[in-house]
Amino acid sequence: MQKIFVLYTGGTIGMKPTPAGLVPDAELAERALQPYARQASFHWHICQPLIDSSNITPHHWAQWLTLLQNALPEHDGILVLHGTDTLAYTANLLALALDNQGKPIVLTGAQKPYHAENSDAPANLQTAVAALQNPQMHDTVIAFGRRLYPAIGSSKYSTKLDDGFSNAHFGTWQPDTPPRRLSGLPTRFDPAARVCSHLLTPGSSAEQIAHSLQRFPQQAAILLGYGQGHVPASPELLAAVEHFTARGGLLLNISQAHHGQTGSTYAQSNALRQAGAIGGGKCNIETATALMTLAAGNRWTAEQLQQALQQLHLV
Repeated sequence: MQKIFVLYTGGTIGMKPTPAGLVPDAELAERALQPYARQASFHWHICQPLIDSSNITPHHWAQWLTLLQNALPEHDGILVLHGTDTLAYTANLLALALDNQGKPIVLTGAQKPYHAENSDAPANLQTAVAALQNPQMHDTVIAFGRRLYPAIGSSKYSTKLDDGFSNAHFGTWQPDTPPRRLSGLPTRFDPAARVCSHLLTPGSSAEQIAHSLQRFPQQAAILLGYGQGHVPASPELLAAVEHFTARGGLLLNISQAHHGQTGSTYAQSNALRQAGAIGGGKCNIETATALMTLAAGNRWTAEQLQQALQQLHLV
């Protein structure tokens, strides 16, 4: 019989109603996996306190990485029950920073609490358990809406639909697709690594981002540009990017578009690259956050970041 380690972090899947609104509750552990008791032995770790996933911090990730790395040798797989708001961020972080030893790491949650009418939780748990029992599964995946998605590239796209997750570039998990892993790069996780994300919008955001790059302490930055990663013709922004990267900062330029990919076809893209920004290719914000956190914490060079993007088939 399989031994599965279950990390229950909190989230809607186990919430209960209170006068103040839905709050995390530990009762889920008593019932959620009972239907599968004859298929696997589940060893629960319930976070104290349980966390609304909008409150997740890198310090939680550091604790979970240590916990899961220690649990893996004695278990056949890992199930993580997580709130949907930041589930894709955690999935990307685990995919890149955890040595899964060839064992399945499956994350799931729900749009509606387990005990709610017409909850999607039972179906998501069924999908997750089936993935853990699949002998071809050696990857980190998200189980949601009766589908499996590779962690790298996945995002939450809906707060209403049961199939609330998608992976715009890589689609659903396929058994013949090799896991996307980092190789030959240091991946120690440092929760104190400071990575800032900067969203461009029409108006004064270019000047605001330039000011942040010059004044706010950050080891790495993510710039979410338009279309293929485009930025406005702002000499102030380009000068700030050049100054930031010349001092050793890493700046990853990604697209805001759900199915976006950075390129260098347009002059604006070339100007940004000349200033020292690195094109993130197919990187979405969830993957970029995990990747740049590792890059900052391990002091990667620009060449090492490019190497990581290539290994993950993002460029």
